[in-house]
Amino acid sequence: MESTTKGLLKSESEQINKLQEIVKKAIEEEKLIANNLINQPREILTRGQNISDKVAAFGGSWKFIIIFAVILTIWILFNTLTPNRDDFDPYPFILMNLILSCIAALQAPIIMMSQNRKEEKDRKRNENDYLINLKSELELRSLHQKIDLLLEDQLKVLFDSQAEQLEMLKNIESRLKKS
Repeated sequence: MESTTKGLLKSESEQINKLQEIVKKAIEEEKLIANNLINQPREILTRGQNISDKVAAFGGSWKFIIIFAVILTIWILFNTLTPNRDDFDPYPFILMNLILSCIAALQAPIIMMSQNRKEEKDRKRNENDYLINLKSELELRSLHQKIDLLLEDQLKVLFDSQAEQLEMLKNIESRLKKS
């Protein structure tokens, strides 16, 4: 009777140890994923990529719009209010239109390069998210399988203990009938 109780306690402690190991492994893997997401490798940019990022950041800012509006206003006022001999770009402002066209022609591809690089970065981030989600799904499946195995072990132990208890009850009943 004492040996069966010890056996039941031993099997329970083994199951608890198994569960603790599973939890420890899951926590270690969770920390690994979190560290990789927090401390991502630093991106190495070429000089051209750095310049395109800076031009795109400045060209798409309010600072650029305000500075550009002030310069255009000064340009127009200077060329309309000065005497005819001092203005360098009279009314149809052909030179100003040429400069604006050149700025737009140069700025657009630079901004597109920056956007393409950022799009590539987003694609890689999405792939990383997909892989993390896939790993999470696999981990969940693995945990479900482990829990199912533990439940099967527990059921087996319960059936074994019930069988031993039933046998003990039969022994007690037979002793009672004898006495």
